[in-house]
Amino acid sequence: VDKISEYLCEPLRRALKDSDPYVRKTAAICVPKLYEVSPDLVEDQGFIDTLIELLGDANPSVVSNCIAALAEISSSSGRPTYKLDSTNVMKMLAALNECSEWGQVTILDTVSQYRPQHSQEAENIVERVKPRLQHANSAIVLSATKIIIKLLDLITGEEKIKGYLKALAPPLVTLMSGKSEIQYVSLRNIQLICQVRPLLLKNDVKVFFVKYNDPIYVKMEKLDILVMLAHSGNIDQVLMEFNEYATEIDDEFVRKSVRSIGRCAVKLPDAAERCVKVLVDLIKTKVNYVVQEAIVVIRNIFRKYPNKYEGVIGTLCENLETLDESEAKASMIWIVGEYAERIDNSPELIENFVESFCEDGAEVQLQ
Repeated sequence: VDKISEYLCEPLRRALKDSDPYVRKTAAICVPKLYEVSPDLVEDQGFIDTLIELLGDANPSVVSNCIAALAEISSSSGRPTYKLDSTNVMKMLAALNECSEWGQVTILDTVSQYRPQHSQEAENIVERVKPRLQHANSAIVLSATKIIIKLLDLITGEEKIKGYLKALAPPLVTLMSGKSEIQYVSLRNIQLICQVRPLLLKNDVKVFFVKYNDPIYVKMEKLDILVMLAHSGNIDQVLMEFNEYATEIDDEFVRKSVRSIGRCAVKLPDAAERCVKVLVDLIKTKVNYVVQEAIVVIRNIFRKYPNKYEGVIGTLCENLETLDESEAKASMIWIVGEYAERIDNSPELIENFVESFCEDGAEVQLQ
């Protein structure tokens, strides 16, 4: 291929300037392939400059292929092949409506790398991208969401920002009715969005309740988002769900559900007492791994709220004999040590752990 690459240059140059857009868009994809074989040749022959010129082509498919080709060359070379400025971005957005779905994703991903110079420019871009939120393709919806979330920081005016956030919520909720794989990708993206805009989905918590037929990887992501969306107005609903999940069969899912109750207690001081009550009820079920996970969680709650909720210590002490996991044992030792003066038989309880000192792991021994 190296030997014939020079002979490919002239036909490729003609194809890039052909009158037929199908030929031009196919030739655009050929440029990064040739770049892989001979980078210097592509740069010397001016093919990269030709691709940049074609960003203003009248045919949207040619534009999207040129963007994809330039992105691939940038990735291979490790440096940007052209400057992404306002003019180029407007050319790309002009082609957006008539592109294929693949082309739209390519354009949106490229536009997301551009930082507007001022608020008005950011607003113009958001307005051009906003209709993509109604698209049936989840990749296009997520790419459009990415741009809007990034540019909201540059837009001034609370009312405008509220309007854009209001438009973002329904498309994200709609993604949750897709296939499991799409749900998983959407949930991962929604987690990141909630970190930046925690109030965006505050009224849609029910959408993220776990369904009986959800795959385990979707269930796990939903638990994280439920903790993020929990607030004083919906915590009772969320706790009821977590309590239900803690009676499921899947060990891993149950453990994470119990931990999620603890995370809600730490996050919402007003709801901590209700969270502790749910945890105590779970301990009374006497299911071994539920009890051990609950003890670990209660240790964290005691750390966050010292000298509160001490009434549960008696219930915890009743389950000493069942502990066989290092983290649960270490947590129980910490609780007994921290509240020794309030536990009548604390020396005896510690003695129980001393007997198995040599067999226990480092975490328990150090504690």
